[in-house]
Amino acid sequence: MSKKRIIIALGHKDLGMNLPEQYQAVRKTAKMISEFVKKGYQIGIVFSNAPQVGMIHTAMMDLAAKYPDQYSRVPLSVCSAMSQGMIGYDLQNAIHTELLKHGIYKTCATVLTQVQVDPYDESFYDPVKVIGKRMSASEAKEEEAAGNQVVRCEDGTFRRIVPAPKPGGIVEIEAIKALLDMDQIVIACGGGGIPVMRQGTELKGAAAVIEKDYAAGLLAGETDADILLITTAVECVSLNYGKPDEKKVSDMTVAEAKRYLRDGHFEFKSMQPKVEAAVRFVEGGRGREAVITTMELAGKALDGLAGTHIR
Repeated sequence: MSKKRIIIALGHKDLGMNLPEQYQAVRKTAKMISEFVKKGYQIGIVFSNAPQVGMIHTAMMDLAAKYPDQYSRVPLSVCSAMSQGMIGYDLQNAIHTELLKHGIYKTCATVLTQVQVDPYDESFYDPVKVIGKRMSASEAKEEEAAGNQVVRCEDGTFRRIVPAPKPGGIVEIEAIKALLDMDQIVIACGGGGIPVMRQGTELKGAAAVIEKDYAAGLLAGETDADILLITTAVECVSLNYGKPDEKKVSDMTVAEAKRYLRDGHFEFKSMQPKVEAAVRFVEGGRGREAVITTMELAGKALDGLAGTHIR
């Protein structure tokens, strides 16, 4: 019998908000991954990178501002690539260590992944993703002079905002498929992938960020996974979240999930992308299932004992 293939989308809670937290968080995450390996799953991993890419972006901006003769501004796409390596390095080493404790000798590799986006995606006309440090009014003017957009915060400071286009295609998909087919653990599409646009024969980095849940759903579909597991901060999806009549939902059909989306039950910056990614994945092939839950309950969720299941 062939192994079941699972794509896991890790939220930032499972990776920490800075380097010391990341180092500790990936150890816990690695334990969950090792349990899935022991159960015989083929595993692909996608992770959030919002805190890390913001940290890198801020550091690169400050370096260029302090030493303009030695350093130049770094494109956001390069910051995304740097975050893929930084998080992937810690995560794959933690998984390697955890597997060895159980006598499992299996490669875990991070694939630096580019994801194509449409230059006419509507998000380029309405950027919403906030990134990087808080800036003064003078710093914000410099940012705008460099061709970037900023937004004023409630405290009077400013921050950069960038588009969040939908993922169109994974450039390194054949390499990822090959590794999964060889039963290797693959870390790919980190932070939603490095957003790129094709210009002739070249791929040009885009000043944007891709929602990691959409990228994970695309990866799961492109690799014909059986399960898309999205970890988050809550045990399961709820209707009327945070209200007196909040209702937890353990099972949804695709039709029900679409109706809940139309009715506006999910916050567009958090749960909405997860449910949308789950729906697209599940309806894209036969026998597929999406699960949304916490990392701590992921094992129980795959046994049908926790989380929200979309079938």
